[in-house]
Amino acid sequence: MITFDQVSVVYDDTAEPVLRDVDLTVEEGELCLVTGHTGVGKSTLLGAVNGLVPHFTGGTLFGRVVVDGRDTAGHPPRELADVVGVVGQDPLDGFVTDTVEEELAYAMEQLAVEPSTMRKRVEETLDLLGLADLRHRALYELSGGQQQRVAIGSVLTAHPRVLVLDEPTSALDPTAAEEVLAAVTRLVHDLGVTVLVAEHRLERVVQYADRVLHLPGDGRVVSGPPAEVFRGSDIAPPVVELGRAAGWTPLPLSVRDARRAAVTLRTRLAAQPPPPARPAPPADAATVLAARGVTVSYRGVPAVREVAVELRAGEVTALMGRNGSGKSSLLWALQGSGPRQAGSVRVGPAGPGGSGDPGKVPAAEARRLVGLVPQTATDLLYLESVAQELAQADRESAVVATGRPPVPARRILDRLVPGVADATHPRDLSEGQKLALVLAIQLTAAPRVVLLDEPTRGLDYRAKEQLAGIVDGLAREGRSVVIATHDVEFVARAADRVVVMAEGDVVADGPTPEVITASPVFAPQVAKVVAPLAYLTVGQVAAALAGAGEAG
Repeated sequence: MITFDQVSVVYDDTAEPVLRDVDLTVEEGELCLVTGHTGVGKSTLLGAVNGLVPHFTGGTLFGRVVVDGRDTAGHPPRELADVVGVVGQDPLDGFVTDTVEEELAYAMEQLAVEPSTMRKRVEETLDLLGLADLRHRALYELSGGQQQRVAIGSVLTAHPRVLVLDEPTSALDPTAAEEVLAAVTRLVHDLGVTVLVAEHRLERVVQYADRVLHLPGDGRVVSGPPAEVFRGSDIAPPVVELGRAAGWTPLPLSVRDARRAAVTLRTRLAAQPPPPARPAPPADAATVLAARGVTVSYRGVPAVREVAVELRAGEVTALMGRNGSGKSSLLWALQGSGPRQAGSVRVGPAGPGGSGDPGKVPAAEARRLVGLVPQTATDLLYLESVAQELAQADRESAVVATGRPPVPARRILDRLVPGVADATHPRDLSEGQKLALVLAIQLTAAPRVVLLDEPTRGLDYRAKEQLAGIVDGLAREGRSVVIATHDVEFVARAADRVVVMAEGDVVADGPTPEVITASPVFAPQVAKVVAPLAYLTVGQVAAALAGAGEAG
C-alpha cells in the first residue's frame, strides 16, 4: 500500500537530511506506530505519505514514495485526498467550516459523495466518536479534546484507504482516547485500512500496533515488531520499561501481558513500602492562592460551578477530568484573564511575588502572581524568531522579577527541548517545541502560582521527564504548580495532589496515590500491573528492587 524507495528529505536550512535512505513497505491493513523524540522527523515521514512533503513544506525529496500505485512526486495532496486522510497535530489548523456537523461533511462534499451517503456517514461518525450532543456546536466553542475528535471524524467520513494520524490522542482524556483508538482498530481489522500513527503517549497505542517505525534521530527509520524494536530503543512506554527493569522476556506490550509476568515481582515488592515518587511538600506550607465560589458560564451554560480550592506553596497539583469538564475554564478564572461570574481569587500572603486578585491588578503585577501556559501554545508566540521570543521574555522578566534574578529563557528552553536554533521561526517548530518555548517564556517571570494547561501535549518521554524536573524545581522554590492534564503517567511522576472535575464540579481531591489508583481510568500502567500494591512509576519499582539487592 505504501512504499518508500531510498527516500531522503533535505530542507534548505538544514545541513543533514531529516530522512536518510529510507526503504520501507507498509502493507494494506497494517497499523504502524511511528516513534521518536521531538523534532527527529516523524511529521516529515507522515507528510511524505500524502505529498505534503515536499509539495507544501519545501525542501527536496530524493527517491520515490508510492501510495496505492500513485507516486507522490507527480500527485500533489489534492490528487491523493481520496486515498489518504490526514489528521495533523493541531486540529484548528485543519478546520474549514463553522460547526461540528458541517466539518464532518466537508471532505465528502469535496469528493462528490452522494447526499444520502453523506448523511449516513455523518451519523455513524457522530456516534462512533461520541460527538452526537455536539453536532450543532461551533468549533471554536469546543474544548481541545473535543476539537481533536472532530478532526479525526472529518477524515473518517471520507473512508480513506490510508489514515495518517499525527498525535491523535494528545488532547484526549483516557476514556476518549480509548474510544478513538478502538475506532481506528476497527477500521484496520474490519475494513483493511492502513494506518500510520505518530504518538508520544506510547502506552496508549503500542498494544494495537502491528509494527513500530522508530526514528533514532540520525535520519534512519528502524522497522520491526514492537517488542523487538523497544528492546533496544531509547524510548518506550512504562510497561516496557517495567519489563526491562524486571528482566522479562519477551517484553510485555500491554497491562494484561505484564500482569501475567509480574507474579514474582509483586511478591518481591510486597515486602517493603514503595519509595516516594517525588519529594513530599512541606507539611506546614502556606496557602498561596485561595479561591472561593468560583463560577464560570458561557451563554448561560455553566462550565465551573462554585468551585473552592486552595493551593499551597511547594505543592504540585494535577487537575484532571474528561474533556469539557471545566479544567481550562477554571485555570483561566484563577489566572484572571478568563470570565468569572462569581467568586473570589486571592494570591497571598504578601511575599516576593506580592498579593491580590490577579483579575483586578495591572498585567505586570498579575504576571508575577499567576502565570498560565494555554493549551494552544502559539497564542503567545508573535515574534519572528526563537531568539526574539526568548529575548522579549527576558526583558519582561527583568521588569517584573522581585527578590531574585530571573533564569534566562534560553536555559529553561534547552532543559526542556535541547537544540532549538535561535533563528528558527516559532511557527516552524513542532508542537512539542512550540509548547516548550511558551513554557520557557512564562517561567522566566517566576510567578508564585504556575498554571499549565496540557503542558505535556506533543512532548516525548525525555522532554516530559525534563519538564517534571522543572516542575520539581518550581515547587522547591516555594511556588504552587497546577497542571491540567490527561497524562496519568506524568501525574504519577510529578504531582503531589490530584483534583478531579466533572461537569464543572470538583468530585475528588486528595493525595496522588489515593486518587489515581481509586479508578482504573486514571491509574498509570505500573499501578495496574502491580495492584493492589501502591507503586505508581517504574522508578519506584527499580528503586525498591535495588534497595532489596534484587535488581536485574
